[in-house]
Amino acid sequence: MSTIHLHRTTRLTPEQYVAGLTDFGPGRSKLFGNSADAYLKVHHRGPSQADVTEGSNGIWERLHYDWSDPDHVVLTTTDSNVWGGKSGHSYSFARRSDATTDIDVVVVRDGKNLKGWVLGLVLGSIGRGVLEKAFENSVKAIEQRQAHVLPGRIAA
Repeated sequence: MSTIHLHRTTRLTPEQYVAGLTDFGPGRSKLFGNSADAYLKVHHRGPSQADVTEGSNGIWERLHYDWSDPDHVVLTTTDSNVWGGKSGHSYSFARRSDATTDIDVVVVRDGKNLKGWVLGLVLGSIGRGVLEKAFENSVKAIEQRQAHVLPGRIAA
C-alpha cells in the first residue's frame, strides 16, 4: 500500500476547488486528466455526496465523494479494477490570512491484484511525480476556470 502526500497553496477558496472537484459534467478531463469522459458515470449525486465511476487508460474506480465538511473532502474507493482496501483520496483545506488556501491531499493506493500492487508501488516511489503533476494541473485548471467566471479575483 502506498500513501502519497501532496500540498499546494492557491488563491482559490476551498469552495471554488470543491466546486471543480465535484463537477462531474462533460469535460471533467480538462480539470482532472485521469478522469476521461468515456469512463465517467455518475450513479448518484446529492447536495454533499456522490457515487461516481471514473478513470482513464484502462484503470477505473468507483468513488464515494463526501464533501459535507467544507474543509475536508473524502473520496473512498468502493470498487475498482486495480484498487481496493483503503484506497482513496482525502483533501484538507486551510484558509490563510493572505486570502490564499492551503490544499493538502493524501492519496492511498492499495492494490487488490498484481497490477494494482505494482502500480501502487510505482506511484509511491518513482511515480509520485505523476500524481504531483496531475494535482498541480487540476489546481491550475480550476484557477483558470474561476478567472473566467470572476475576472480579477483569481490569479491564473
